[in-house]
Amino acid sequence: MRVIFMGTPDFSVPVLEALVAAGHDIAAVYTQPPRPAGRGKKDRPTPVHARAAEMGLDVRHPLNFREQAERADFAALKADVAVVVAYGLILPQEVLDAPQRGCLNIHASLLPRWRGAAPIHRAIMAGDAETGVCIMQMERGLDTGPVLMRQQTPIGAEETTGQLHDRLSIMGAALICDALARLDALVPEPQAEQGVTYAAKIDKAEAQIDWTLGAPEIDRKIRGLAPFPGAWTQIAGQRVKLLASRVTGGQGAAGQVLNDALEVACGSGAVELLRLQRAGRAAQGRAEFLRGMSVAAGDILGDG
Repeated sequence: MRVIFMGTPDFSVPVLEALVAAGHDIAAVYTQPPRPAGRGKKDRPTPVHARAAEMGLDVRHPLNFREQAERADFAALKADVAVVVAYGLILPQEVLDAPQRGCLNIHASLLPRWRGAAPIHRAIMAGDAETGVCIMQMERGLDTGPVLMRQQTPIGAEETTGQLHDRLSIMGAALICDALARLDALVPEPQAEQGVTYAAKIDKAEAQIDWTLGAPEIDRKIRGLAPFPGAWTQIAGQRVKLLASRVTGGQGAAGQVLNDALEVACGSGAVELLRLQRAGRAAQGRAEFLRGMSVAAGDILGDG
């Protein structure tokens, strides 16, 4: 099929690669414009832009589709379908209607649960047992369109957002290729009116750990915010990101370090901190972290 691809972050790259590998004609790749990043604050192309350029594809990055010329250029591609995955712009109706078969979105949740910006983070933070990927026919509402295909997967007991992100990206790439191959036979299924939840964008203010909460909730926050933005706490007066954990049965005062395995008491139960990151340093496993920072049983995290 003649496909317009629309995506921006790392999550979208395997999808683009899979469409090319499946033999689809990529009419153009739309992505967010380069933006300042890194220490030098130089304009950096998005992951999709960089990969599409390596593949010799036509890359376009309009700031938005408010200009009629941008909409006309999109329609002039005469695509069969547009595949949209984490693009980052709300598409006007004229753009949604331009491809012959409309626009298909790859959404990383089991719709109607977790519509919106951060479905992977929210699924883990809420303690969902499973999640998945949906192929949705796009319409003007926020992730409200009918679903063409869906695939479920369990969420691992110690899985982080980063790990689940990578799995769902690969799942989405395979599922969209299957959907395009079977498009004529697929019947759009309207989303249920019950069970709608919204995955609000992650606010960095959410990331500080409150050790008075129960261990399961703290563990879910640590895993759900890893690797970005990263849950954090104060350790010996330093702000430290917590990037992996597991629930244990220890007991103690909230925030108290229970032993040299970096087991920390919560409001109820405890968590073991498995991966941590000090400011300005690379992420480290627990043993390596403890070699560079003195943390003793009885210390209270979160103070100061």
